[in-house]
Amino acid sequence: MKKLNVLLVDDEIIIRQGFIKLFDWQAHDCQVIGQASDGLEALSKIDELKPDIVIMDINIPIMNGLKVIELSRIKHPDTAFVIVSGYDDFSYCRQALKLKITDYILKPVNYEEFGNCIDNLKISLFESKKENKDSQQKDRMIVSITKYLQNHLQEDVSLNVLAQEFHLNAQYISQLFKSEIGVGFLTYLTNIRIEHAKKLLLSTDDAISDISDQCGYNDYRVFTKVFKKKEGITPSQFRRDFLKGE
Repeated sequence: MKKLNVLLVDDEIIIRQGFIKLFDWQAHDCQVIGQASDGLEALSKIDELKPDIVIMDINIPIMNGLKVIELSRIKHPDTAFVIVSGYDDFSYCRQALKLKITDYILKPVNYEEFGNCIDNLKISLFESKKENKDSQQKDRMIVSITKYLQNHLQEDVSLNVLAQEFHLNAQYISQLFKSEIGVGFLTYLTNIRIEHAKKLLLSTDDAISDISDQCGYNDYRVFTKVFKKKEGITPSQFRRDFLKGE
């Protein structure tokens, strides 16, 4: 997988330098190609550099980050935006979600959490590109494997199961995930299971234990632990916070 280009947007240079020095971009197949300290500079740099990912603060001079994202979407619909902000406010989160940002992370930044965000983003970019592939490309093995996983979320799927299903070596499939998507098999599987769980939590009244089963976790306690590690809150809190914000 090619390196993803990143633009950092924050009016505080210490925040931008923190991202550059404290996060291992290379380990996540990314590279920082530019910085901006205000909204207008951010718009200009996005046009000039066409980054794959923009790390964006909301409270920046001249034009706030949400407006920058709204305007950038017109010319750069495929650019991924991650908001890193000090605002723990549901109204900002809701507005950001409407702009289809990838994630919303609070300051001070937890770089382990940020690394998970980047991995999730790479999965989202892969899924988006997969939807746009032509008929010939859709026959690629990684697309077939990820479609299989989407259709068998309830089952106990492992690399060995995939190896038997697709008549391939398990190690080869593991390498395929890293080279084609940029994340490991388990990271990808966990991501799509938790994303499915979030949809069920918000669109159904199913019990947490039932949702756990539907997402491939036979033990709801394990499901709750994995969900909290990825989202920062439990499934029950996730559902409750959404209903509170309606």
